[in-house]
Amino acid sequence: MIIDGKALASEVEAETKVRVDELAALGGRPGLATIIVGDNPASAMYVRIKHSACDRVGIRSENVNLPEGAGIDEILETIRGLNEREDVSGILLQLPLPRELDPARAMAAIDPAKDVDGFHPMNMGSLLAGAEGLVPCTPKGIIWALERLGVDLEGKEAVIVGHSNVVGKPLAAMMLNRNATVSVCHVFTKDLASHTRKAEVLVVAAGVPGLIRGDMVRPGAYVFDVGINRVGGRTVGDVQFDEVIGVAAAVTPVPGGVGPLTVSILMSQTAKAAEMKMKMKEG
Repeated sequence: MIIDGKALASEVEAETKVRVDELAALGGRPGLATIIVGDNPASAMYVRIKHSACDRVGIRSENVNLPEGAGIDEILETIRGLNEREDVSGILLQLPLPRELDPARAMAAIDPAKDVDGFHPMNMGSLLAGAEGLVPCTPKGIIWALERLGVDLEGKEAVIVGHSNVVGKPLAAMMLNRNATVSVCHVFTKDLASHTRKAEVLVVAAGVPGLIRGDMVRPGAYVFDVGINRVGGRTVGDVQFDEVIGVAAAVTPVPGGVGPLTVSILMSQTAKAAEMKMKMKEG
């Protein structure tokens, strides 16, 4: 089975639109502010995709485009201004930043209650403590998809290939929170295939085109391919899709798999940030 990320994302967006409409009726329509530094075409494209999703679900959106030469102080001042605005529920700093700018310092300046990307140290700490609030969107999308597919992670063998702060580490925490047995593999892992063949749920986020072949996958596994690689003018994943589709119970395609889910979860978390703010006002 092919896991249709676009269809699943449409479900998330439909649910989010209902929540956004309810918030708007109470005078608290969510707003998402994005920040781009420089003129990276890929960053601009990703932000346009996110703003289009905002339009679909009724979230107000705006973009702050800082010049290539903007220093960290200018970025921090922009973030401070957005932190203080009542009409901004969520703030997203589009990465990568140019030159030697420190993304960690900039991300830490975002109000944790507006950190809809889920990367603030406070939100990551809450995730590790088992209190999931605003969390990284790609891992959350994978968890949501598994739940929608009826896959209970409790007791499952889960293997994650890639240990980035964006996907691998937070996803491992989310799976542990759901009582899966989790292995995290990376560039220093010896005999990768011996690990991946055990996985009932396999998530690959290594950035290596075609890394996972059919003979590296356990029959009946659920496989999520997070890789986005350009090869010969085509966008391909980290999984050899044509081989794995004949072995796995289900696998995400690239493109059209995890990517749309990630964007839809960003919308859901922007609505969640607005809901949390409204509850604080009421309480």
